[in-house]
Amino acid sequence: MIERLLTSSSMVIAGHRGWKSAYPENTLLAFQEALELGVDMLEFDLQFSKDMVVMVIHDATLDRTTNGSGPVSGYTFAELKRLDAGGWFGKTYEGLKIPALEELCELLTAFPNILLNVEVKPGPEAKQVADSAIAMLQDYGYLARCVFTSFDADVLAYIHDRYGLKTQGFPGELMSNFVPGPNGTISKMWAVGISMQLLTPQLATQYRELGVLPWCYCPDHDQQVYYALECGAMLMTVNDPLPALNIRKQLKDC
Repeated sequence: MIERLLTSSSMVIAGHRGWKSAYPENTLLAFQEALELGVDMLEFDLQFSKDMVVMVIHDATLDRTTNGSGPVSGYTFAELKRLDAGGWFGKTYEGLKIPALEELCELLTAFPNILLNVEVKPGPEAKQVADSAIAMLQDYGYLARCVFTSFDADVLAYIHDRYGLKTQGFPGELMSNFVPGPNGTISKMWAVGISMQLLTPQLATQYRELGVLPWCYCPDHDQQVYYALECGAMLMTVNDPLPALNIRKQLKDC
């Protein structure tokens, strides 16, 4: 299913941590709203609780996106579930919780065509997080929808070599443990995520010539979306899906 991106001639729009610009990131509400809006893919972040439950949260610490403090890995699943993960974004969203991966998988049962960009956050247990996540996604029948992402090239290589799954990396200067050369980290990457600050037509072409799909993040305004298209970055991971969705509709209507 994810292989369709190899031949897609249309824009592919991924919701970054759900609909991040309008709802508290990496919450079930942010994912639900992005899905109902019409994104093609969800991007989300994974790491372990203290008792090794795979949780959907970006930061290694709780301070920015919850009313908790300290490392995510310092709290059990039950303790994490007692925290508020929405009030920081606005009073309307008080009471939202950090979801476990299993909860997100349940939500996705109603969306059989959605693609998944599964980011494993760097850390000492990242490979174990990948193992647990892959096992769960396989149980739900979702692996064919997935590309796996990490800023740690060692984790990326592990997923590629052990499981033979599709991976997205980043330009080498942004990754830890990056192995240069044609047989290094690049050879483990199916796609590359290029920030709007780094994206150029030349860089996108360079990756394409290496057999790596050039994707980009985060074009959140019309001008950025058009620039990404000019560069040939057809998959866009966006905080606000509306500009890209509107432009895609305009292009189809032409």
